[in-house]
Amino acid sequence: MRWLFALFCLCVATASQAAFTEVIIRKPQPPAPTQSHSQTAMQPLIDKVLVIKSERRLQLISRGEPLKTYRISLGKQPKGAKEREGDKKTPEGLYWLDWRKQSNRFNLAMHITYPNISDTARANREGWSAGSMIMIHGTPINDDYPEWYFHTLDWTDGCIAMRNSDMREVWDLVRDGTLIEIRP
Repeated sequence: MRWLFALFCLCVATASQAAFTEVIIRKPQPPAPTQSHSQTAMQPLIDKVLVIKSERRLQLISRGEPLKTYRISLGKQPKGAKEREGDKKTPEGLYWLDWRKQSNRFNLAMHITYPNISDTARANREGWSAGSMIMIHGTPINDDYPEWYFHTLDWTDGCIAMRNSDMREVWDLVRDGTLIEIRP
């Protein structure tokens, strides 16, 4: 009878442990509607997005090798890492591209998971807000200021901006959940 009770306890313990286990399954992102299945299969998998702020460069990395490089614009205060909300600096560190949206203001935009744990801890120690809503995005479509006007300026509030045609390529090649490293 004891072995039956022990077996019952083991089953209950196993089942209760499973109740507290969270399994996250990400659905693969469907191909863009303008691409055929054969075009999607030929596209390389982008493992990482690398931003080198000092060079105003964004690279798409596949299997450790840079595939494409783009010219970018940064926050109005490009030197140094973002420390707090409103400082107009672009963050530095490791983050993820976790979701995307079409924006009336900046066309296409991909969200960066700023602040990370260290950014939040530093801001809490200093007693201010770390900020949020840092994105890679396109440039405004504006009759007064054409796209070429923004291309060589650091004009954002801390985001990473690209020409709209470049942003469309990145949008098509980079999946949600991709690592982004932002270096000084």
